[in-house]
Amino acid sequence: FTVEEAVETIGFGRFHIALFLIMGSTGVAEAMEIMLIAVVSPLIRCEWQLQDWQVALVTTMVFFGYMVFSIVLGLLADRYGRWKILLLSFLWAAYFSLLTSFAPSYIWFVFLRAMVGGGVSGHAQGREENKQIVAMCSCFNPFFSLGKVFWLAGSLLIIGLASVVNPTIGWRWLIRIASIPSILLILVFKFIPESARYNVSTGNVAAALATLQRIAKMNGAVMPEGVLREPAKERRGRFKDLIHPKYLRTTLQIWIIW
Repeated sequence: FTVEEAVETIGFGRFHIALFLIMGSTGVAEAMEIMLIAVVSPLIRCEWQLQDWQVALVTTMVFFGYMVFSIVLGLLADRYGRWKILLLSFLWAAYFSLLTSFAPSYIWFVFLRAMVGGGVSGHAQGREENKQIVAMCSCFNPFFSLGKVFWLAGSLLIIGLASVVNPTIGWRWLIRIASIPSILLILVFKFIPESARYNVSTGNVAAALATLQRIAKMNGAVMPEGVLREPAKERRGRFKDLIHPKYLRTTLQIWIIW
């Protein structure tokens, strides 16, 4: 049997709910870090006497860091595994977010927020993989839509905190408080397993089987009979496939929509 067939047989249960909540919480942390700029920019504008373009550059550099490091971390996740890169991204985002609160100047602030954007981009490497695990049973696809609630919750939370923290103890403390979700995620990180599909693709069938058995045990389900096998090797996608005449129209439409 394949990993996909095993997940279908095990079915949906406590493991998937816990995984969904943990990975969804990365959306809370991500939204807080991204939306933070909107509620801090007016204050740093006054403190450092910034011009409009300087304020705008902060947001630009956050997403520039997100763009560049999402490519780098995606390649590293393919090579070294989703689990390692996800842990790295949690540590990275929390570390540079805390450092930002001590930024002595505008230049340091811009640089450190760009690094935060790079760290946050790594969340997607593990979150999308685990979304697929949750969604392999087609009847549970509504979890995809429900997952958006986490981003909205994070956005509302940072705005609510800003309304209380900024006028009292200042924007530096707001940044420190906003880094707490990332730190908490590190504490529950051991619950997140390495992707069984990744382990199988690298020939580590024993680790993949152990992960599937763990899921089955937590769900109170039974593993399928037989032996876990590797899927047939297929050619991996390449960037130039995106601009192949067969897919070019779809590629351009998706880029424009995003």
